[in-house]
Amino acid sequence: MKTYKEISSLAYTPGKGFTGKYQKLIKDKVIPYQYRVLNDLNEDTEKSHVVRNFLNAAKALKNEDTDDGFYGMVFQDSDAAKWLEAVAYSLALFPDKDLEKTADGLIGIIASAQDTDGYLNTYYTVKDKDKRWTNILEGHELYCSGHFIEAACAYFEATGKDTLLKVMTKNADHIYDVFIKDGHEGYPGHPEIELALLRLYEITKEEKYLSLAKHFIDIRGVDPRYYEKERQRRNWTVWNGDGRNHEYQQSAAPVREQKDAVGHSVRAVYLYTAMADLAARTDDTELFKACKNLWNSITGKRMYITGAIGSTVHGEAFTVDYDLPGDTVYGETCASIGLMFFARQMLQNEIKGEYADIMERAFYNTVLAGMEITGERFFYVNPLEVIPGISQKACTHHHILTQRPKWYTCACCPPNVARLVSSLGTYAYGESDTTCCCHLFCDGKIKFRNGLTLTCETDYPYDFTVKYTVSGKGRLAVRIPRWSKTYTLKVNSKETYAEEKDGYVYFSVNDGDEITLNLDGTPKFIYANRKIPALTGMTAVMRGPLVYCFEGIDNEKNILFLSLKRNGEIKEKTITDATLGETVMLEIEGYKAECEDSLYSENEPTYTPCILRAVPYYLWGNRGENQMRVWLNMI
Repeated sequence: MKTYKEISSLAYTPGKGFTGKYQKLIKDKVIPYQYRVLNDLNEDTEKSHVVRNFLNAAKALKNEDTDDGFYGMVFQDSDAAKWLEAVAYSLALFPDKDLEKTADGLIGIIASAQDTDGYLNTYYTVKDKDKRWTNILEGHELYCSGHFIEAACAYFEATGKDTLLKVMTKNADHIYDVFIKDGHEGYPGHPEIELALLRLYEITKEEKYLSLAKHFIDIRGVDPRYYEKERQRRNWTVWNGDGRNHEYQQSAAPVREQKDAVGHSVRAVYLYTAMADLAARTDDTELFKACKNLWNSITGKRMYITGAIGSTVHGEAFTVDYDLPGDTVYGETCASIGLMFFARQMLQNEIKGEYADIMERAFYNTVLAGMEITGERFFYVNPLEVIPGISQKACTHHHILTQRPKWYTCACCPPNVARLVSSLGTYAYGESDTTCCCHLFCDGKIKFRNGLTLTCETDYPYDFTVKYTVSGKGRLAVRIPRWSKTYTLKVNSKETYAEEKDGYVYFSVNDGDEITLNLDGTPKFIYANRKIPALTGMTAVMRGPLVYCFEGIDNEKNILFLSLKRNGEIKEKTITDATLGETVMLEIEGYKAECEDSLYSENEPTYTPCILRAVPYYLWGNRGENQMRVWLNMI
């Protein structure tokens, strides 16, 4: 049975280091900016209409005329839910009465849009009540409910206020009645509610929420043709989905029989997250075995070096093993966030460094790249190569944007980044009955349930010294990242023996102890598996957990002629850029090719030695439109 869990959002207080600064950015810039967007108050920004949809739904329930009907995607409600969840985590870190009052006001508006039976969804309430629960494949009713359940749990934990929690328990009770008591045969088209119900169970201890989550997981794929049959019963559709692509819908087989990560990448990792959570809670070894197979499929054959997943724009989906093109990648920000969800729940089943390694890789690269450093522009797609004139222009590359927009018609990613960054402490630290775990190196203070308190000081991921000060007594497990080939661990300035197991070091600590961990962040070349056709002969560069990229602005505006020198020297250079702030640039020996202007030539290019400059991938695209590549040839 599950004996390990992440810490409460209230147990972590951020410090002044890298992650703390990002959490402060979310509080000071991102949350206010996104609230203005949700209320359509930002000029020159994609219309959201989210708050207006709830106000109109409240009027529709009273049979009053709505101002302007429903606007947006079928899942538009979820933007408000994720924003509220981000607010909850931010309030846990930085109490703010004004922000809390703003959130309470929005919660009141949302509550007014709930029907008497507990149903809550503005798309159907405003547009057509008779279509409720008839399009589980595309309708996103369960998806939106799941996000609001997560928000309700987070807000209750952060503030003790239960208005939204009561709204969502009533909604969950309604869903239980529809799918359990009334026997609706459907299961979520977009998985999300499964993981949310497990969280609601954690908060309320109400067994039927655990039962409902288990039902949705267990029934999935038992009848692979459910969505086809559902489509035949109705004369309307949202996106013309016919339900016949069983793999895309993660419904080709019962979940315990699924082995390869397939289909829509966000839906997949949300589903796998719930599966891993349920496996831990119920000691379901068969379900956990399936989770491990799916984890290995993603991380061993279908994941980018940046922790991005989802290779194709067609359906935002996984494709096949080793199909990882960098210039047409989809790599949705939400998908890497979902991969972090999955990793955290795998840690609930077994404490292994590989899960935290991937969690870290996704966070410091794709997730952070999904937001401009100002906090007011966002990427949905995260490419590993951008060439202005081809990217965003060619039909094959139309989804590859060269700059981050202010918002999107489909705006799932921006508030998802906000809630992830604000809740990062719950990913970084966890505990079992006997051990306090440090998975990620986040500066700040952590209060574990067993009475142990750690204060972490570090400039990670740029500096690789991590210091812990201990208050209390207990046993620690600290991850040693796979990229760190060597390390030193000192307790009170003396090197100490620590048991090494599955990527962690285990040791006992006492009150007042000072622990220093030094990791090896030496920059290094990374070579791709030769089975990846798009990366034949290509090399990337990493420093610690950070993937680096080459931008034109640092390399005479043209990276297409650049190659890395085999066994070339890599130098680290701390710079202070007017836009990027202080960061570590890498200067790497390489070559610049000189060639003819003809399309093809018999004449071999000449190569001139030069210094290539690279910056952390998460910072790319912050200094205007220019070329970018992660992978280069090596000669």
